[in-house]
This record gives sequence, structure tokens and C-alpha cells, in this order.
Amino acid sequence: MANLKQEKMAKQKKSYTCSSCDAVFGKWAGQCPECNEWNTIEETVVEAVVGTAGYGQSGYSGSVIEVKSIAEVELETMPRISTGMPELDRVLGGGVVPGSVVLIGGDPGVGKSTALLQVCCTFKDVKALYVTGEESLQQIALRAKRLGMGKSNLVLAADTQVENICATALKEKPGVLVIDSIQTMQVSDIQAAPGGVTQVRESAAYLTRFAKQTGIAIFLVGHVTKSGGLAGPRVLEHIIDVVCYFEGGSDSRYRLMRAIKNRYGAVNELGVFAMTETGLKEVKNPSAIFLSRGDEPSPGSVVMVVWEGSRPLLVEVQALVESSYSDYPRRVAVGLDQNRLNLQLAVLHRHGGVTSYSQDVYVNVVGGVKVAETSADLAVLLAILSSLKDKALPADLVVFGEVGLAGEIRPVPNGQERLKEAVKHGFKQAIVPSANAPKAGISGMKIIPVKKIGEALEFI
Repeated sequence: MANLKQEKMAKQKKSYTCSSCDAVFGKWAGQCPECNEWNTIEETVVEAVVGTAGYGQSGYSGSVIEVKSIAEVELETMPRISTGMPELDRVLGGGVVPGSVVLIGGDPGVGKSTALLQVCCTFKDVKALYVTGEESLQQIALRAKRLGMGKSNLVLAADTQVENICATALKEKPGVLVIDSIQTMQVSDIQAAPGGVTQVRESAAYLTRFAKQTGIAIFLVGHVTKSGGLAGPRVLEHIIDVVCYFEGGSDSRYRLMRAIKNRYGAVNELGVFAMTETGLKEVKNPSAIFLSRGDEPSPGSVVMVVWEGSRPLLVEVQALVESSYSDYPRRVAVGLDQNRLNLQLAVLHRHGGVTSYSQDVYVNVVGGVKVAETSADLAVLLAILSSLKDKALPADLVVFGEVGLAGEIRPVPNGQERLKEAVKHGFKQAIVPSANAPKAGISGMKIIPVKKIGEALEFI
């Protein structure tokens, strides 16, 4: 704590930062000159370097730091704390790393606080400290009782002062510290309102330094703005070690947690949970919940195999093509990149001879999954053509492959693992890039390798 207090003794000067685009200015203005947003510029305290203005013999001030060759650095096995939820451990890269800072972001009411409270109660050999700045201790205790959580090594506190929280953590010596939420925290030396750019950034930086010095793992709860980003400055995501988004609509019982930044594991790792009356439950077979199709095959529906983090996932993509009564036909993509849909329609026209300039095209990934990789290209095109021709594809067919602008079908990573996952769920046919077709074949599955978009269209 002495080092933390010494840092606050540095000389301070003020600047002004836009909370929308993070542009920095020397004076306040009502409108940001960079992004033209109103009332987004807030005061920021910049800490100057402590020391004299003179230079040493080399022309620079400061002390010489110790350097080591890369061969001299001792490598130690990184210990991890299990959360008691294998799905959450997967997203975090194998568990919680002591001294790490994890940000859990999501919409209000999605279940962030419930998930972290449940995790804190499952720790057996690790003490957890849950600090709330939004609720009372009675509310937290009532939630724990409602979820049926028994005795645990969990202690509660209610405060918003970062210095007080760190001092309490030094006394209690927990292994895990939860801050709910970072938008309510404030540092006493900063003259700004909680939730603003300055307070959020300084509070996160203070807690990060505290975590690195003490080895206490910290979970931060963060809110999501209307645009879908984490509330606070973008630099907040660069300060901490792990950023996870908790997704799920209020009308769905399923919750998806995705890691978009992880210094200790793979990014884009996906964990699937079900929200029940007793809290979050893991979904050990996520593909099963995304494949709840009708009894009869319907036009415009096809199953694709996407790669999420370190495992394959089978999801259904649906397309609806309908005559447009507007001069500007609609192109709507839910769970996919809108621009990539326009690109695929152009390829379908140029190299497949199928026009859709007078049609409204709607594409949706079932289950709320957001697909970012290009392996969904071929499946989307076949689903669009299936809806346009009003012809259903076989129910036991899976499709994956990237479509290039020249109409070629490009291979995707981990092709054989995707096919094996499809076989486990009873699929017997697969349209894949020819480079992904295994030489020895897959037992129980008919592989249809394609090199051009025309070859795939001939199949249907």
C-alpha cells in the first residue's frame, strides 16, 4: 500500500477526454471536435513524472533498471484457481490466475452478479470477498439464500471507495475479490463523479496495481452501453487481463459468455449456461440446444459447424428470401456480419448465376450465437438458395467453408475435428472444401468435397 500512496504524491495536471472516442484536449468544450458528440468531454487527471528536470551524463534523467536475457528468466508453472464451473474455467483459459483482473461485462439483468456470487460460494479452499456498490448486504444475502447457496468462505462488504476496499482486502487476505460494479467505484484524489471516464479508468488502474502487488485475483463487473460496448473509456480494456461478455436476452433461459481478450488463454472461447431458479447451470453439450429443429425439413435451413475458441459448435442458420416491394431491397443479418452477407450475395450472382436484386434477404443464426469466422460463408449461401428455390436441404447435412470473391471454396482450420463433431450428433452428409476432405474419410459420413461455388449449387 505504501507504493500505491507514493504514486498519488506525483504532481498532477488536468486534461479533458471524450468518453465516446477517447480523444484528449487541453480545455473543455461542449461538443467533441473529433466525433461531434455533445457533453462527452470530462476532466482527466494526468500524473506527471516525479523527479528533477535535469539530465544525467547520458542526457536523460532516471535510474537504470535491471535487465535480463530471455534465457535467464525463470519459467514457473502458472497456478490457477478452479471456479467450480468447467464452462467458466474454459472461458478463463483453465481457471482464475492469482493476481489477474477479469472484467465481466453485460446488459443489466443478464445475470452477472448472480454468476459471480455463485462462483464465490463454490470456492472451497479459497476465501472470497464480495464488495458491492449497488446493493445492500441484505440483498446479496437474500439472493444467496434464494439460490440455495450453503455455507462458504464468502465475506461481504458494501463500499465505493477504492482505497477502503484495498485496505480491507489486505486485512481479510482473500484469494478472490469481486467488485460490483466498477462504475460505482471512486478514488478519493480524483475530483470527478463516479461512473465517469476519469473515475472508471483510475479505479481500474488502482485495483490492477493492487492485484499485481498482492496476488489477489479481482473480478470487475462492468455495464454495457446502448451501443453494445463496455461503459467507460476504451483504455479500461487494455489495463486489465481478461475481458468477458455475458450475453443473453430476457426472453431466453440460456446465457453465453465469451472471452474477447485473455492474456492467459484463448480468445473467443465460448461458455454456455442455462439460467434456472437455483442459479446458472452449465450446458455440457451446447450443440444440442442450437439444433432443436422441426420434425420436417424446411427450406432455408442448414446446419453449419463453426469453431468457437477451442472446440467445434454445431448451429443452425436460417435464411428467408422474399419478393421486395421497395426500390431498395432489405439485407438483414442477425448473428453474422452484414457486410459479408452483401459480399456473398454478389458472389452468388456472379459465379452462381442466381440473382437476388429484387428480393429481401433475411439471415439468422439460431440461438443468439454470433458467428465471426468465415467458415459460415458456404452454409449461408446454400441456405439463401434453398429459401429462394423453396427446396429443403437434407436434415442430416452439415456445411462449412469459406467462399472467395472468385467463387472458390477455401479451406478452414480444424476441418477434421468439425466433421467428427457432426458425426457425434448423427449427421451423415457434409459439404466441405476439397482441401478439408480427409483422405481416409470419416466412418458413417458421406463427404462431398467442392472447389467452386457451382459444384455446391449442383448438389442442391
